[in-house]
Amino acid sequence: MTIFNLLTLFGGLALFLYGMNLMGEGLEKFGGGKLERVLEKLTSTPIKGVLLGAGVTAIIQSSSATTVMVVGFVNSGIMKLRQAIGIIMGANIGTTATAWILSLSGIEGESLAVQFCKPENFTPILAVIGIIFMMFSKSDKKKNLSLILLGFTILMFGMETMSGAVSDLGDEPWFANLLTMFTNPVFGVIVGAVLTAIIQSSSASVGILQALSATGRITFGAAIPIIMGQNIGTCVTALISCIGANKNAKRAAMVHLYFNIIGTILFLMLFYVINSFVHFSFITEPIDEVKIAVVHTIFNVLTTSVLLPFSGILEKLATWTIRDSKHEEQQTILLDERFLMTPSYAIERSMTLTTDMAYIAQEAFETALKCVDSFSDKRYKIVREDEQKTDNYEDMLGTYLVKISGRDLSFKDSQKVSLLLHAIGDLEQITDYALKIAALGEEINTKQIVFSDKATEELAIMRSAVTEILNLTINAFASDDRRSAEKVEPLEDLIDEIRIELKTRHINRLREGKCTVELGFIFSDFIGSLEKISDCCLNIAVSIIQLSDENYDTHQYLSEEKESNEKYKERYNEYSKKYALPFSKSGILSE
Repeated sequence: MTIFNLLTLFGGLALFLYGMNLMGEGLEKFGGGKLERVLEKLTSTPIKGVLLGAGVTAIIQSSSATTVMVVGFVNSGIMKLRQAIGIIMGANIGTTATAWILSLSGIEGESLAVQFCKPENFTPILAVIGIIFMMFSKSDKKKNLSLILLGFTILMFGMETMSGAVSDLGDEPWFANLLTMFTNPVFGVIVGAVLTAIIQSSSASVGILQALSATGRITFGAAIPIIMGQNIGTCVTALISCIGANKNAKRAAMVHLYFNIIGTILFLMLFYVINSFVHFSFITEPIDEVKIAVVHTIFNVLTTSVLLPFSGILEKLATWTIRDSKHEEQQTILLDERFLMTPSYAIERSMTLTTDMAYIAQEAFETALKCVDSFSDKRYKIVREDEQKTDNYEDMLGTYLVKISGRDLSFKDSQKVSLLLHAIGDLEQITDYALKIAALGEEINTKQIVFSDKATEELAIMRSAVTEILNLTINAFASDDRRSAEKVEPLEDLIDEIRIELKTRHINRLREGKCTVELGFIFSDFIGSLEKISDCCLNIAVSIIQLSDENYDTHQYLSEEKESNEKYKERYNEYSKKYALPFSKSGILSE
């Protein structure tokens, strides 16, 4: 083996790892965070967890990514530790899918169908399709599909390059002597664990082993301990990711480690004890790509089958290792940094928390109105606390969304990030105005101020209109409902006109001496805050509409199109009737 063979080997390894990373990135984007949401919601039983963990890992081609995501779920309080155990076990089964894909190169046969199943024959077609999608398609889905196709092609090309680089090693005496060291199970496990820990992927390390098997000098006896060690080495990624996490998240990573260590010990003990009596003849036989995939799968399926009933013991073992300190509270991280590995899911998680923020803003507004009607320190405290909560949410979500925006996002995801950044600002402003209204309620209560019957009646109409627009906006945001969002603008325009009319009537009352200046300031601040809340609602609604229509031009619509929009006119007329102000004796809208 020359220096050029070594360079070719490393070049093939680089292509293999890059192809796997590219394919995984494409699969994550293509899934759009849906796989992570499935993991989050459908883990009610251990068996379901195993099946979901296996399925998701087989699709995204990375048990490390699945396990790190689960650590993030536990750290965020989305998932309990016991739920995570089944997914972690399933991830080990799912990761064997990569070995089976790589083993396709070992298919033998002369028929056209068999030859076409070999990666070296069909990957060029995938590469051509992928590059066409990459260069000429504007669709995000097709671009993500191109990443999957090109990633798979590069991965398989890297595999072939590695196999070609080491093909002559079978004739090297030093290589044969080196392999005799691997027949020692302990040494084999250590080598497999260290190699996988370095490259951070059991799938990749199994692929390297499959490439080396092309020399014909890797035996079952050498390969089995290495495969066991590879499963242990893949735990390093989760262990690193749990640094800075809460204790339950660290326990989830420890469960992954204990599961693989105990499984390896049990499997090797059982295998070598039986071998001491039966003397398996295949131990000294060469192993190929397909047989490596078989051993990898058998180990993970058997380990999961044996240890799944004892998941409670694994949980206790992890809890015993990572113990709680006295009087220590578990800190829940609402937006875990690990979710940034899958930006689509990170955005969905941000959307969920922004919806929570919206409901807090809604509560603040409703409580603020109650402060005006019947003030109490308890109600004012609730509004103040809600305002503080939304401030915290805005800081937390704003920081997190900026980090997401730095990732490679699809156009749709970029729009969602923009919507959320605008929404959190508007929701925080709504609670600011709610707090201002509550403060007006305190002033009204302290000074024993009473509005006239006319003013009270007019305020009730505007309050009802703003309550409806806020409820309409929050429901539209929570359910991503464009139809509801489209109802916001005509109501907001009407609220603007109501505020102008109420201000005019109030000035007339001042001139006639029916209202004091002090009361006038409170009245003006009240209707001003209500109108500003409706403005914030319109901003959110417009963003929702824009998200559902890439060609939607906000400025053009707001300035021109609504004038000729029949639906807009119809809704505006309906709201005008519903929130009609009482007429004066002269029949005009002035007092």
